[in-house]
Amino acid sequence: MRSTGPVRRIGRLLMATTATAAAGAVTALSLAASPAAAAPTGTTAARPGDACTAADLGTRHPYVKSTEVSPTITHFKGWYVTEGTTGQQTVSTDTTTVISVSAGLNDTIETSFAVEALSNVKATVGLDVKLEYTSTSEESNSVTWNLTQPGYYGFYKGTKKVTGTYGSLNCNRAQQDDGSWALEWTEGPGSGSFTTFTTLEEGAVRCQDGVPADSIMAKAQALLDCGSAAAKADHPAGAVAKTAQQKPDRPALHPTPTTSTPAEQPTATAHSTRAALDCSAEAYKIAVPGKPLSWGAPLLADDGVRLRPSSIFSAHLDNWRLCNVTEQDGVLEASLWNWGNGGCATIAEQNASTERAVLMTVPCAEDDLQRFYVYRDVPGSSKIGVQNKYTGSMMGYDRYADGEFIRQYSSGRQDGTGTFDLTAV
Repeated sequence: MRSTGPVRRIGRLLMATTATAAAGAVTALSLAASPAAAAPTGTTAARPGDACTAADLGTRHPYVKSTEVSPTITHFKGWYVTEGTTGQQTVSTDTTTVISVSAGLNDTIETSFAVEALSNVKATVGLDVKLEYTSTSEESNSVTWNLTQPGYYGFYKGTKKVTGTYGSLNCNRAQQDDGSWALEWTEGPGSGSFTTFTTLEEGAVRCQDGVPADSIMAKAQALLDCGSAAAKADHPAGAVAKTAQQKPDRPALHPTPTTSTPAEQPTATAHSTRAALDCSAEAYKIAVPGKPLSWGAPLLADDGVRLRPSSIFSAHLDNWRLCNVTEQDGVLEASLWNWGNGGCATIAEQNASTERAVLMTVPCAEDDLQRFYVYRDVPGSSKIGVQNKYTGSMMGYDRYADGEFIRQYSSGRQDGTGTFDLTAV
């Protein structure tokens, strides 16, 4: 551990106090200046620039940036009906397109952030889309339809596929045009793309049937390739050989995701090297506002960071330093080094995608799992929210109690228990 001149300056800036915003002495890393009030958060979905409160510092929300709705055929079978074979027919169709629900990099919709993102999509497009992991390949391919006329039919199942992009909003301080400060929802890390779909529709359509343009039925009619000689020729009753258009666009079904973790996957405690860190000379407590418990690092490697009371017996396990500090768009990024055990805060690699995974400490390394974004209240307040850089999840706790773990929550804790005080020791 070393502390250089420039890094000491970071510590002094973090502790600087400013009499007024107009004096121009508020710096990007200042955590103390004249206080300003924040407007309350609205009950509707947050948008960039909306007001937030200090209780929102430990939360984040998705917002929909773009959407596209496209009718898609998922199952299809060409079928010829002759005189005497009309009536109710049950046809086993072939899979043509597989749509899987996803939000971000994973198909598994297991976190509150992913569910909220898809809920926002539902509200944006005004369609009843899937909000949990599923795939069209899981649907039965059987279609039963009553046919009253002979002809060349396409038996189909289809849906409206909804795709697009989303962003992630975090609450952070922003300087206003008049020099004052306020808390606003600002776009942070965690943008991605999504795919979902509506309930499957099924039916049967002929070339000569009039259908609404750009409908699921129209997409099925297009697969009949009505202008081809094969479509116009007489056939025996039953299945018709596939045309080039009717062949699947994917050779294999999408595998069902698994939540199991391979036994050989390394844990975050496997780091054997320690990164050289430039840390602030000042140490801080990360405490529950107005209460005595604060983040306490463990003595044992397999334990986690817990809420603990601070006392002369804490052995500096409640003292943290901000290391390798950078700042972009008013948001700090830092490694959190613990004075008591010499480790860096992290989420274990095998638990990175797990909701409520426990915050640990391990030997320091160059690893985004050990990097955290710090969102700050207006100058004059020491309240912060803490977000893991790699997982995008916010730090918080289930209940206020001695020994309670600090955990990650994909959307943070909406009851304000993800807001902490960063106070100098």
